[in-house]
Amino acid sequence: MPATADDVRREALALPETSEKLSWGQPTFRVGGKIFAALGDDDASMAFKCPREERAELIAAEPDKFFLRPGHDDNFDWIRAHLAAVDDLDELRAMLVDAWRLAAPKRVAKAYDEAAG
Repeated sequence: MPATADDVRREALALPETSEKLSWGQPTFRVGGKIFAALGDDDASMAFKCPREERAELIAAEPDKFFLRPGHDDNFDWIRAHLAAVDDLDELRAMLVDAWRLAAPKRVAKAYDEAAG
């Protein structure tokens, strides 16, 4: 079953010290005051932190899932995913955890990793 905006919200808010805040009219998810993920304005996609050097490989491997918004994402460490193409909640969770880890304060990420064992 494809991921939904509700799945994104639930998985993002389950991460330590995460909050939701509307920005630019869209729900964004933050840790330590930094945005790590956001729902698209139509709730059909999400944007999330991803190192720029990894984006091309992800898009080439799964072009129906991953994309960039030209002119908007070019110079930022972000990528987007069509939620309808994310049919595994473990994959959604992994994307969000990786993005969260890029934004989380080191002490928060360390505590999370230690608790996960």
